[in-house]
Parts: sequence; C-alpha cells; structure tokens
Amino acid sequence: MLGVVFDVGDKLNAELSTYGSNITVQPKSDAVVSDLYNTEGSDAGTSGGSASASDPTSFLKESDAAKIKTIFWAFNITNFAPELNQHVTAINTKPVTEGNGWAVSLADYPTQKNVPVVGTWFNKKLKLASGETTVVGVEGMRSWWSLQGRWPKDGTKEAVIGKDLAKSLGVKVDGHEDEAAVQVGGTVSLMRGDKSIDFKIVGVYDSGDDDNSAMYVSSNQLQDLTDLPDSVNKIEVKALTTPENDLARKAAKNPAALSQDEWETWYCTAYPSSIAYQIEEVIPGAVAKQVRQVAALQGNVLQKTQAVMILMTVLSLIAAAVAVANLMVASIGERSSELALLKAIGATDGAVSRLMMAETAAISLLGAIVGAGLGSGVAQLIGHVVFGSGITMRPMVFVLVFVLLAVTVLLASASSIRSILSLKPAEVLHGR
Repeated sequence: MLGVVFDVGDKLNAELSTYGSNITVQPKSDAVVSDLYNTEGSDAGTSGGSASASDPTSFLKESDAAKIKTIFWAFNITNFAPELNQHVTAINTKPVTEGNGWAVSLADYPTQKNVPVVGTWFNKKLKLASGETTVVGVEGMRSWWSLQGRWPKDGTKEAVIGKDLAKSLGVKVDGHEDEAAVQVGGTVSLMRGDKSIDFKIVGVYDSGDDDNSAMYVSSNQLQDLTDLPDSVNKIEVKALTTPENDLARKAAKNPAALSQDEWETWYCTAYPSSIAYQIEEVIPGAVAKQVRQVAALQGNVLQKTQAVMILMTVLSLIAAAVAVANLMVASIGERSSELALLKAIGATDGAVSRLMMAETAAISLLGAIVGAGLGSGVAQLIGHVVFGSGITMRPMVFVLVFVLLAVTVLLASASSIRSILSLKPAEVLHGR
C-alpha cells in the first residue's frame, strides 16, 4: 500500500493528462481580454478552441514553441502543440451523392461553407539545443478522440476533419439506422481570398464536443493560406504537476509577494503555476495559465486516492499489531512452564523478556522479508490492473516499512512482556 501511495501521484497525473492539456499559452493581449470578459472558462472547456466565432488578432511565434522544452521542468512537459485558429471557406471538391442506407445530396449537404480550421503539429519531431529529440503534437494530446483513418503527416497537404463537418460537407458519409460510419478519402479545398489549397482527408474524428465541426491541418499550410507566417495564437501544454497547496495558490496570485525561501521552494516544485511562470520566461510576449478545472481535478483525485491508500495502510498495521499481540499471548501461555523454570533457576525478568523479544524479532524479520516480496508483487498487480503499468518501489518504502514494523512489534509485545514480568514461578510450576 505504501508503494502505491508514493507512486500514485505520477500514475494519476499521467492518467489524467491523457484527457487534454493542463496549461495554455497565449499572447498577453488575448489573456487580458479573457480576464476582462471572463472567457477563460469557455476556452478551457474546448480542447482546441476551434469553435470560437472570431479569429484571433494577436499571435505568438511558432518558432518559439520549442523553447518550452528548455525550462527547469522540461522533463515534466510530456507534450505540447501550437495552434493557429482561423475561419476559411471550405469546398468539397469531390462530393458523394449517395450513401448506403441514406442519401447524401448536395441539396441536403451544401459543399461550400465558412468553417473553423486549426493549424497545428500532429506528430512533430523536434531536435533540442541539448542534442536530444522529442516528439510532440496533437496526436498525443487528443488520445481520447475516436479516429477513423489516420493522423496527417506534418508539413503535408493532409487533414483530419470532424464528424459533423464531414457530414455537412458531404465528405463520403455512409451509414445505416442510428449508427453513422464516416469514411475517409475525400478532398476539401480551403480558400482565403485568392489563395486556395486542396487537402486530402486522411481521417475523420469524433471528439464528442464542438471540435467535431472543425478541421485540423498542418500549421505551415494554414499559415501560408492566411498570410500569417510563423504565427500561432495558442500553445497547449501537457505537464506532470504537483497538486496545489497554499504556497502555490499564493504564488499564482503574485509571485513577487513570496519570500526568498518561499520563492525557491515554489520555483523548484512542479506546481502548475511555477511551470507556467517558467514558460512565460522563455516565450516572449506570452502568458501561460493553468486550466483550473484540470488542475483542481488532478489535485482532488490525488488527495482522495492517497487518503484511501494511507487509511488501508493504517488498518493493515492495526491488524498486524493485533495479530502479533495475540500470537505473543498464545506463545507465553504455551511456554509458561518453560519461562517459570528459567526464572526459578535464576533468569532475571530482563533476560526472559530479551529472549522472547529476540525470538519475536527473528520471526518478524523473516516475515518482513517474505512480506516485502509478496507486497511488491501485489503492488505491481495493482499497478497493472488499475494504471496499466508497474509501480515503482522506492527504497524509502522499504525503510519506512521496516521502521513501522519495528514500532508495531514493540507496541504489540508490550502487554505480553508485562505478563512475563508478573509471572510467579512457584505458582506456575505447581500448576496453579
């Protein structure tokens, strides 16, 4: 249980982080507007913000996005993806006029409309200044999406389209009864002014939210179409974080209000606010904010799970103490004649007590070794069943277990030792 307690934080953070980013980076002007009009919550509620009715007017440099992996907590940044959100005219250049089970006609499904398009990275390989490489993009950020087909290749004229938008554009929609199966293979032309680019639809996704009405393409293609070179209006970041406490909340309000010791503790702890602060330090003109709903969920789930595990550990210790006490009482009862004889021939209370404690310590040590092996095995079983991966058994777990075991055995043996001290050899030997 203690092994799970010490490792459950990383497991839960990794598990919950699969459901989207927990930090968003945007231009300062957009952050001011969202604070003034309280639009942060609505933005946080959508995975990509593609359903916004208006196009952004301020941007960050896409080339600065890789700097996120240069901060102090770079290894905690598991993924990120820049986004350019724009509305452009979409035309299905190869409409399908009939389906299997129900018709798809140009009258029912107009093939030209103004649609939200997101330019982003899908599975981009970055080479960092340290010489290391990392792979980032929405393929890892949208793991909960249901995708038919495949993800596009970065830098190509390939795209994935939301299920609702695919149906409205008539992009090879077939279905029967209440179940719709959207197939890939169509071509959609995106237009802005006198520019147009034809994109091959290689995948159709179902996000379960407003993103189903959007289309995702490579960022460089949308930048070229909209004359916005090296521009993005948002960067979504997925990071492994430590649940917030009073220090983190104080720093989130005003880092300048921290004392030197508080500052060092906060800056060197993977709080969402400290990671966001360090991102702001490396990306010019950016404001990084944690997605409050995700951060609060991670903190609450982690605290409750750890509380349950600690309670189970305490109950296990109590059960062990009761078991040791009962075994000691039974052992003394069975060996009362032997102990009384020892005292009758001159053994002191201390000598008899040490003998019993030495035997108990030897049995406890053997039980601890066997129990450590069995407990580690059960912890791995819990990890694979619940989290799909093993539990990292830290050395501190074994040290703590042996300390707790020693304290438990001493407390459980205290009552039995007292009964040894009160043992009267004459009465015991005479069978009284």
